[in-house]
Amino acid sequence: MKLRYLPLLALALPACTSNSSKTSADQPAATPADARFDRFKGQFILDFWRQNPEAAASAGFHKYDSLLVIPSDAQRRSDAAFITQNLGTLGGFTLDSLSPNNQIDYHLLTNELRSERWYADTLKNWQWNPASYNLGASVGDLLNGHYYPLDRRLRNISDKLAQAGAYYAAAKANITRPTREHAALGVQQNEGGLAVLGAALADSVRRSGLSAAEKQLLRQRIAGAQAAVQGYIGFLKNDVLTKGTDFRSFRIGKALFDRKFALDIQSRYSAEEVFKLAQTHKAELLHDMGRRAARLFPKYCTGQPMPKDTLRLIRQVIDQLTLKHAPRDGFVDAVKRQIPTLTKFVNDHDLLTQDPSKPLVVRETPGYMRGSGAGASVSAPGPYDTKANTYYNVEPLPPTWTAAQAESYLREYNDYTLQILNIHEAIPGHYTQLVYANRSPSLVKSIFGNGAMVEGWAVYAERMMLESGYGNNSDEIWLLWDKWNMRSTLNAVVDNLIQTQNASEADVVKLLTGAGFQEEAEARNKWHRATLSQVQLSSYFTGYTEIVALREEVKKREGSKFNLKNFNEQFLSYGSAPVRYIRQLMLRR
Repeated sequence: MKLRYLPLLALALPACTSNSSKTSADQPAATPADARFDRFKGQFILDFWRQNPEAAASAGFHKYDSLLVIPSDAQRRSDAAFITQNLGTLGGFTLDSLSPNNQIDYHLLTNELRSERWYADTLKNWQWNPASYNLGASVGDLLNGHYYPLDRRLRNISDKLAQAGAYYAAAKANITRPTREHAALGVQQNEGGLAVLGAALADSVRRSGLSAAEKQLLRQRIAGAQAAVQGYIGFLKNDVLTKGTDFRSFRIGKALFDRKFALDIQSRYSAEEVFKLAQTHKAELLHDMGRRAARLFPKYCTGQPMPKDTLRLIRQVIDQLTLKHAPRDGFVDAVKRQIPTLTKFVNDHDLLTQDPSKPLVVRETPGYMRGSGAGASVSAPGPYDTKANTYYNVEPLPPTWTAAQAESYLREYNDYTLQILNIHEAIPGHYTQLVYANRSPSLVKSIFGNGAMVEGWAVYAERMMLESGYGNNSDEIWLLWDKWNMRSTLNAVVDNLIQTQNASEADVVKLLTGAGFQEEAEARNKWHRATLSQVQLSSYFTGYTEIVALREEVKKREGSKFNLKNFNEQFLSYGSAPVRYIRQLMLRR
């Protein structure tokens, strides 16, 4: 069984095994049914962690860190029995007998279990996605954690590595008609995983307090794990990628896409409705971009005749604005420098309450996380250890890129857009939202976070910051935010086009570099990412659209009493629940 956390959000880092001060319930039980449901939730979560040790570690629950689940037929049968049993128990509750908060938790747990069954029995990505098997990722998180002393962490790693051979043997047995794209990603990420089993781990063993016998055993297991990883890489390179394997298409088709959208996004909109809303919003953005570009043209294109074609006009102005960007070797440093500015703006404008005790660490993306097409991501502590670091992962430009490729990428993330990216990923976007999510009294809402809410909040945060005066309300930053928002909008468009309508790479690149005004490197990177994921690219626009609509509903209801800070903090107080359910709770109040 596998949690479907977001590619752009490694939602948790290791933490202590303490259950913290949280309880499984949102509030004291209002009825006997609530009391019974609260007991069920508490036991379910503990059972779920035992069934899913990797997910437990991701949430900061480390009782099972030494366990490595072997992805075998036996494990899938065990997962299926777990799902059936708990869906049966949930069926014994009457929804109307539960409090509103518990009704949402009921929906979240039911959706999670049904999703797990659908992923295993219908989508069957365990067969065609070789990149889903990567031992280096979990070992890296254990090695870098600080929730246990080094010696205990190394003992857990030793126990886990003892099963490396069986793990990769099961992985090889599972692979049936994979996609070429996921096989290549499996090679890249497992090569990054090999680095985790290299010098840093060896140094940790050397300086640890383990006995000589323990060190010798661990070194043997590391060597065995390295051989297992290398064997899997060799299998993918030689037996899968170069021997004429009958690859399946990375496209899952309309029926699977629509169902995956319903399960993953949990929106009040269907996939088809979101596709149509995105196309409408695209036209609205182009209209605003045209007005702003016309005002900026005389300033940045002095002496040139203004183009009559709107797309050409916008492109000419954007081409001038994007000339300002970080140097190739200073991209990560440029991100670091902006974080204090964002923190100060949020505080000065009283947009929401921040917690200075929660560290945010900007770092280069670890090797085992690279290659999915996500240039930036957040790895945040889970609900069991809210004091652990949050990492803002920024992928440096690959050294293999030509000067032209690097320039294209840096122009895409120019000085204006880099600020918007940092709002999205850090403050008050993902980092801030996940700090609030860890305060939610409902562990269910924190653990089974909804990707559309998480991504939607980050996109909403960009707009909210600019509406509050960030960037001095200049046409420059608004034009490039429109362009950036167009990217979220077109994400939903191309996600659907690629997966359900067989759009080609040429079609997608033409759309993204045309109406999307993206640099070619960014457009081709998006194509690459869309070949490795389904539905996730639609989460940004869907969540953003639902949040903005909710804010307008609350504004209309409260009139002159509406307060932006109150709205933001109330919205975030419900954890990472789907916006459709947060809407129900907020409009009930």
